[in-house]
Parts: sequence; C-alpha cells; structure tokens
Amino acid sequence: MSKPSSRSTLYRLIEAGQLAHRALLLPLAERGLEPGDDAILFELARAGTTESELAAELGLSEASLTARLARLIERGLVTRQAVGPQLAAGIALSERGVRIRNGLADHWSQLEEALLGELKPKQRRKLSERLKRFVDLLTF
Repeated sequence: MSKPSSRSTLYRLIEAGQLAHRALLLPLAERGLEPGDDAILFELARAGTTESELAAELGLSEASLTARLARLIERGLVTRQAVGPQLAAGIALSERGVRIRNGLADHWSQLEEALLGELKPKQRRKLSERLKRFVDLLTF
C-alpha cells in the first residue's frame, strides 16, 4: 500500500477537484449568484417548467426552491409564465437569464477543454468511464 503523497494521482485529483469547484463558483459570485443557482439556470434552459417539476428534477424541496426563485425573479433572471398544454403556472429564463446561463456554460466549457483538450475522443471516453467507475465505487 502506498502512503499518501502530494505526487499521488488521488491527491492531484482531489486538488484539481477543489480548484475546479472554486473556478466554477467565481463567475457565480461575480454575478451576485449563490452556489446552486447555476443548476436552476441550466435546468431552465430547456422549455419552461413548473416549480414542482423543477424541484423534483433538482432534488430540492419546493420551499427551498421557492426562496431561490424569488431571488432570481427579483434579479430579473427568471420569469413566471404559463407552460404546457394546460397553461399551468410555470417559470422560465428571462432574456437576461439566458445570457447569464450562456456565460456560465461557456466558462464550464473552457474548464472542460482545459482538462480534456489534449486528449483524443477515445481517451476522453475512457477517462470519463474510469472516473464514473471510481465515483460508483466511492458511493455508499
């Protein structure tokens, strides 16, 4: 068994994960958003949805989602609108919300490209599969 070392792959994976997490939070903070707001914006990128559908998709209680949505509506990122054939009360991204969501997605893509840019498609798939397997092994 090897001893923990700053040169180990696991150490570097942890370090990279922490730095990537920090890098993904930076554009949120710059826009006055909170961690988790990006998940809402990304989920709302598809056609409008109801609050209960969004809460279920994100794994949030409707109460916690309602507070977040109120803040995002106040900031002009989300609007209320009728959705679906029944015209149920729903929510969608505003034009400003779409612009911010696109900026966050571009930032995510840049980080992803920095990680995978030198790998060939087959190598990318293998890395993704190995990381998924590792996560599965660690999930209790």
